[in-house]
Amino acid sequence: MATAAEPDDAVLFAGVSLVLGAACRHLFRGTRVPYTIALLVLGVALGSLEYGTKDGLGKLGAGMRIWANINPDLLLAAFLPALLFESAFSMEAHQIKKCMAQMLLLAGPGVLMSTFLLGTALKLTSPYDWNWETSLLLGGLLSATDPVAVVAVLKELGTSKKLSTIIEGESLMNDGVSVVVYQLFLQMVLGRSFNTGSILMFLSEVSLGAVALGLAFAIISLLWLGFTFNDTILEMTLTLAVSYIAFYTVQDALKYSGILTVTALGMFYAAFAKTTFKGDNRRSLHDFWEIVAYIANTIIFILSGVIIADGVLRHNVHFERHGTSWGFLLLLYFYVQMARAAVVGALYLLLRYFGYGLDFKEAIIIVWSGLRGAVSLSLALSVKRASDTAQPFLKPEVGTMFVFFTGGIVFLTLILNGSTTQFLLHALGMDNLSVTKLRMSNYARHEILNKTLEAFGDLKDDEELGPADWVTVKKYITGLSNL
Repeated sequence: MATAAEPDDAVLFAGVSLVLGAACRHLFRGTRVPYTIALLVLGVALGSLEYGTKDGLGKLGAGMRIWANINPDLLLAAFLPALLFESAFSMEAHQIKKCMAQMLLLAGPGVLMSTFLLGTALKLTSPYDWNWETSLLLGGLLSATDPVAVVAVLKELGTSKKLSTIIEGESLMNDGVSVVVYQLFLQMVLGRSFNTGSILMFLSEVSLGAVALGLAFAIISLLWLGFTFNDTILEMTLTLAVSYIAFYTVQDALKYSGILTVTALGMFYAAFAKTTFKGDNRRSLHDFWEIVAYIANTIIFILSGVIIADGVLRHNVHFERHGTSWGFLLLLYFYVQMARAAVVGALYLLLRYFGYGLDFKEAIIIVWSGLRGAVSLSLALSVKRASDTAQPFLKPEVGTMFVFFTGGIVFLTLILNGSTTQFLLHALGMDNLSVTKLRMSNYARHEILNKTLEAFGDLKDDEELGPADWVTVKKYITGLSNL
């Protein structure tokens, strides 16, 4: 029997999540287990213990239920600004400029193609008798990618910076586009009618208006920062505040895409604002945002696992009545991969033409990097919440199935795609350093060794250190012990 929840139980869950995250980071450092996948599995395990056992997890379980039942809009507003800004701000300006066309292709036409491919497959093959609007709604929210596990592997292996920039930049933008598409089809599901002109107007206003407002917030905040000097705390506070205020203003007050706003804000900072932050302040600011994003990622992935377990176990009777749900989930995973492959294949010639180009092996990695994450899951929870109050347009069982299918796709893409990316890179021969990088690495090692030998010789001539046992010292210096 579940323990009665107190509001402060939510703090316990957050604290335990961070401890578990720290343990995963410590235990799996240097292994092939991606950090986010370990967190998701932990979340599923915790959720299964709480929702699938009689006694539950006591106070921890009570806090877990508070987080699992949080308003999805609040969930997005609490975590997304930090994750989006950090990801965009950490990108390199010249990479953004060179890869922008490829990002826009994948995030714009790519998301629309994916939405209609998945929506069509759902309409024609699903056993649930959904109409076109409902099928396209699920297709739209499943088009938002979250390749954090793949990008982490690419950065760890030191593979193509171009490839990780394209994948990460596409993810930032297509999250925003997917939310816009989701808003459009949700309005249709709830009974609002659109003609072609009104659809184009809606998409233009919500997306272009969001980008313009993001640039406006960036310019205004940078003008303020221009009057400051060597004040790291102010810089941290202002960048954190402007990302959240911009998201709230655009997402809630104006009903545009807050995701696109914060993405534009972060990319503008990355491209034009880094000279505003001087010396150590710049490093401190990046460290601050890495910590903020790490905390947000840790909590959101464990919570995602809990929500997936909740969506399956709490509505177990519903799934028993529809035994095909589990089989169709696997079929839907296949559809998601095929839609991703079709999008990249259709755009391949253009992706090769723009920016730094794209070869066939890199295209395969882009296809495989289409992981789903917190954005898709939060949107599915929003549909579930709407289904509880929007009858007869949207029935509660439809909302339940949205959470089940989205949670399942998030889990499968993270477990199957995320955990095998490193093996795929190795199979394609992309985990080896290029000839240029290898030459640079060898040259750097040679110079470091020369400097070490030079310093070693100077220390031997030192009046105070001269009598030391230099043979023993040499044994404990990396690089000199074998000389």
